[in-house]
This record gives sequence, structure tokens and C-alpha cells, in this order.
Amino acid sequence: MIKTTIKIDGMMCPMCEAHVTETIRKAYPEAKVTSSHKKGESIVLAPIYLNEKILKKAIGDTGYTFISMSSEEAPDEKSFLQKLFHRGEDADW
Repeated sequence: MIKTTIKIDGMMCPMCEAHVTETIRKAYPEAKVTSSHKKGESIVLAPIYLNEKILKKAIGDTGYTFISMSSEEAPDEKSFLQKLFHRGEDADW
């Protein structure tokens, strides 16, 4: 999975978050999207790298301002949880 962080200006409330989230989901239906007006960003988990031009236009068309985006490979959720809760074979307890 690819984790993309999109910086967005203009979100002022939870309803703004919903508009932006819905807009991104329409452009990328297979993605998991969360948006935060307090942080001014949306986090997108998708199986592909997202197209900046598409996002910039979609977000701009809703009245918000696309500032920037960055992408990185996200750890597999299952392996992340296994690592988080794995105590190691040589644990004393």
C-alpha cells in the first residue's frame, strides 16, 4: 500500500473534511481516506501512487486549495501489528 499525505488549505470544520474525503474517494474509489481540518491534511492509503494533477483539480473544484502531497510505501497492516505485539522468542516473561 502507498500512503499519501495531502496538505490542503481551507478546511474549517468536520463537514469540510467530509467534502474533501468524498472528493478523493470519487477520484480513487479503492482508497482509504481520512481528512483532518485541524491538521489541514488528508491521508490516503491506496494500492497505487496517486496522480497529483488529478488530486489538485478535484480538490480545487471543491473550493479548497491543494498545497502539496508526499507519498511513501506504507507498512502492511498485518505485519505492522505483528511487529508491534511480538515480544520476541527470547523474552524473559
